[in-house]
Amino acid sequence: MQDCRVLRTKLYTIDGKGYKAYQEILGAYDFGKFHLYIDHVQGDPFAAPSKVRVRIAQSEAAFPPNLYQTKARKIALNDYLARCFAQAVARFSSGVRGTGKSGLIAIDSGKQEILERSAVVINEDYVEARFVCGLPARGRTIMGKAAEKMFFQEIPAIVENSLFYIAINRKELNEYVTLMEDQEYIRDSLSKRSLVAFIANGSILPRRSGISDQPLAGANVIPFQCPPDLEVSFDVPNHGTIQGMGIPQGVTLIVGGGYHGKSTLLRAVERGIYNHIPGDGREWVITIRDAVKIRAEDGRRVEKVDISPFINNLPFNQDTRRFTTENASGSTSQAANIIEALEIGCKLLLIDEDTSATNFMIRDVRMQALVSKEKEPITPFLDKVRQLWKDFGVSSIIVVGGSGDYLDVADHVIMMDEYRPRNVTAQARTITQKYQLRRIPEGGDEFGEIRPRIPLPQSFDPQRGRKVKVGAKGLDTVQFGHYRIELDHVEQLVDVSQTRAIADIIFYAWKRYFDGHRTLAEVIDSVERDLDKYGLDIIAPFKDEKVGDYARPRRYEIAAAINRLRSLEVKS
Repeated sequence: MQDCRVLRTKLYTIDGKGYKAYQEILGAYDFGKFHLYIDHVQGDPFAAPSKVRVRIAQSEAAFPPNLYQTKARKIALNDYLARCFAQAVARFSSGVRGTGKSGLIAIDSGKQEILERSAVVINEDYVEARFVCGLPARGRTIMGKAAEKMFFQEIPAIVENSLFYIAINRKELNEYVTLMEDQEYIRDSLSKRSLVAFIANGSILPRRSGISDQPLAGANVIPFQCPPDLEVSFDVPNHGTIQGMGIPQGVTLIVGGGYHGKSTLLRAVERGIYNHIPGDGREWVITIRDAVKIRAEDGRRVEKVDISPFINNLPFNQDTRRFTTENASGSTSQAANIIEALEIGCKLLLIDEDTSATNFMIRDVRMQALVSKEKEPITPFLDKVRQLWKDFGVSSIIVVGGSGDYLDVADHVIMMDEYRPRNVTAQARTITQKYQLRRIPEGGDEFGEIRPRIPLPQSFDPQRGRKVKVGAKGLDTVQFGHYRIELDHVEQLVDVSQTRAIADIIFYAWKRYFDGHRTLAEVIDSVERDLDKYGLDIIAPFKDEKVGDYARPRRYEIAAAINRLRSLEVKS
């Protein structure tokens, strides 16, 4: 560990030299109240910024242990401190100055969801923040004085105002930590109460726009209010009694006219797998962890998935028990998406009629009369949804606008009327008795088998030329070797840091667990055990590397990425 004055001397010495001279500042420096680590120096002003850490002894930071004694509290505290750091950057950094990213200071601090991140690490020994700096240059000439200001004025002010307990808004922090603890309490209680989701009274579900995840504001916003006959309450540890609508296990329909809030409710439920920050409006929208949004996905690759519960007797004797295609249709892709989710352990399917293949969802009595079952390879979801619940305990929440046949298979029907929910289950049953369609069920007596698949290690090649090429290209794309994995229809990914982690998780699993014997579910189980035990650092490509821009993805999004790798080969 070098004295910080050594860093200052180095910056003065390399001032005006070529950019590569910045390599001389690599190392660790003692700033008194904190230690500063310059782990990686960028190659030029336009390259990815340099990686920097600050570490403060817990004896100095002085965060009470009760704020990080449980996993939920630690995740919330880490998330909160990353946001405090980002706010301090906005206050004390002069911003980009010079060429390219010169002068930039940034940390991975999240949006509306509270995710397990690697940006801040806290334990009984220290608090550590990991961030990036754009080392200043004009052209490729080092701006040593600007760098000296960053390291000796801006960063110390940022650290002083964001990583010490004495500088923190304690009331705000306590709300952050206790809110997440209570959110987790409800999520852990849902299955015990035979529920799959909960939406608290007063929640604000609509978002500001299609490109903003901020809550809608203004006089026309309608807070969520539960119908009395679906109301449940939870006595949570920190916030007293929380009341709202419980969505029971089984088959639930969300119905109503266009623009009355059906899809808005479903989107809130699909994001309810994550905890949300105070003020988001969806803090108390809680969904079980094993919920997966399903949609049609024309053009995706499918590798040996048993879609025979839904599709059979295809022309040219295609084997749907090991269905493979480079260009799936709407119906085959939706079938594969469901089976793949079930293979990994899904317990709740979330489906919107608007993003589904019509022929996968419904085959009405008139079409049954016109096209005989012998000539129709698709068994619609309508005929399988109850079997999923009966055979596997998998619930479904389905937004339905035009397929009234689903009323026959629903346990519960919720109507959205001007963004207000109503329980119309009894009314729906009266209608099904009055208007009996005499439709012939086509699903058989059982759903069918969920066949585990074993990924073959030789189908994963991270090399592109002579180099390993693995990483995220924005939220919706993973680069793995020569292949781009497209994730734009994997709708429960919310942060590019999750995508970045997925890329390195696939690489990590390829090196350790893809052995030609473990099933895909077993591989992901092994990865998740490692993440639980060692944290997100375990997936870093290089030993002892400290990566500050990971956010932990769920097992379902990891599996979705692997399943969309176009080189993937599996055996049953």
